[in-house]
Amino acid sequence: MQKSIKLILQIAVLYGIYMFGGWIQDTLNLFVPGSVIGLILLFIALQTNIVNVRWIEEGASFFVRHLTLFFIPATVGVMQYYSVFSGKGVLLILIVLASTILVMGSAGFISQWMIKRKEMES
Repeated sequence: MQKSIKLILQIAVLYGIYMFGGWIQDTLNLFVPGSVIGLILLFIALQTNIVNVRWIEEGASFFVRHLTLFFIPATVGVMQYYSVFSGKGVLLILIVLASTILVMGSAGFISQWMIKRKEMES
C-alpha cells in the first residue's frame, strides 16, 4: 500500500511539472509545447538539485515501463487522417529516415561529448 501511494505521489509531481510547463506555454503564448517546457524545467530542477532523483524515480520508471501504451493514441490519430498521408509514402519514408538519422546522430554526439567532459573532470 505504501509503495502505491509513493508511486502515485511521484506521478503527481511529474504531472504537476507537466501542467506547469503547459501553463507557462499558455501564459506566454509560446510556440514550444508545454510538455517540452515542463521537460526542460524538470531537467533544470534535476541538474540544480532542486528536485532529487529519488523523489521521481519510481514514477518515471513506471512511465518508461508503460511507454508503448502512450503511442497508441498517436497511432490511432494518424490512422484517422489517412487521406492526408495517402500517396506520399516515399516522402514519409524519407522524412522518417532523415529524422531518425538526425536523432541518432545528435544523441550519439551529445553522449560522447558528455563522456569526454566527465573524463576531463575526473
